[in-house]
Amino acid sequence: MRILSGIQPTGQFHLGNYLGALKHWVDLSTSGRSPEGRQDKGNDCFYPIVDLHALTTVHDAETLRKNTQEAQIAMLAMGFDPEKSVLFLQSQVPAHTELAWILTTLTPIGDLERMTQYKEKAAQVSKKEGINAGLLTYPTLMAADILLYNPEYVPVGEDQKQHLEFTRNLAEKFNKTYGEVFKLPKAMIQKETARVMSLQDPTQKMSKSLGAQHYIGLFEEEDSIRGKIKKAVTDSGNKIKYELREKPAISNLLAIYSGVSGKSIKDLEQEFLGKSYADFKSSLADAVMNQLRPIQKRYKELSQSPAEAAALFDKGATKANEVSQETMTLVRKKIGLNESLSR
Repeated sequence: MRILSGIQPTGQFHLGNYLGALKHWVDLSTSGRSPEGRQDKGNDCFYPIVDLHALTTVHDAETLRKNTQEAQIAMLAMGFDPEKSVLFLQSQVPAHTELAWILTTLTPIGDLERMTQYKEKAAQVSKKEGINAGLLTYPTLMAADILLYNPEYVPVGEDQKQHLEFTRNLAEKFNKTYGEVFKLPKAMIQKETARVMSLQDPTQKMSKSLGAQHYIGLFEEEDSIRGKIKKAVTDSGNKIKYELREKPAISNLLAIYSGVSGKSIKDLEQEFLGKSYADFKSSLADAVMNQLRPIQKRYKELSQSPAEAAALFDKGATKANEVSQETMTLVRKKIGLNESLSR
């Protein structure tokens, strides 16, 4: 199975990024287990760092370079294997922007304006600053990121499902307009940890923009991580039970515990039956650190030679360019662009 998903270089990744996406991606590339659950020789995984998308919000060259380098090192520290996954920077593959423009010419503006994430982000932009066009056309670039590689599955969070549906509709429109080129990719969502919520406000997705107490950085000091878990909000009563509507805070902590430990939520409910929230949080902190210590150790080692990490992504970009050009050769032929440089 070919699988593709990408992540923005936004600085230090947090536990929500890891449990909601990155850990799952590593498992898909190394276990050889397909989304349907069958065992096979291994999935064909493409995982770009989508640095072009970051330009919609980051307009400082040094910040973007630093964030991208940190993302490369972090992914390798988490267990992404360049021999089993194609790791690359989106900006290293020019076909992303070429296909994005072609898809933009097929996209009604109204479809872009109706995207939930666009409306949310546009509402946060000041009138003085204004909304940049990149925020509006973000979905067509994301569609190009996906369709270039014709994956069967795209691991996405709940908040990205609309974008994938947009991609499927756009692929179908292209195929009907010009002829069959693109597969219609399917969403793959890991239910229990697909949407890790804030430690202080379980109605909001874990995000650095909410403030330091709302998230756990993957490379934070242990004392800081334990302190944040200790101060995490809980619900009324003392039952440690997964009930999203009645007990959203403790449900979120149970989902995190399950994600880092591999234990099912039902087993955790049984394990902590009759125990206090304090006991549960202490054990949760131990489980989180057991998961993060080897990642943090590897990150420190890799940080000593960032050029080596960059070289591995360069190698992946060579593969990504080969695959993307196969797609673009067919796309150009279908839409009538002249392939010959001699004419």
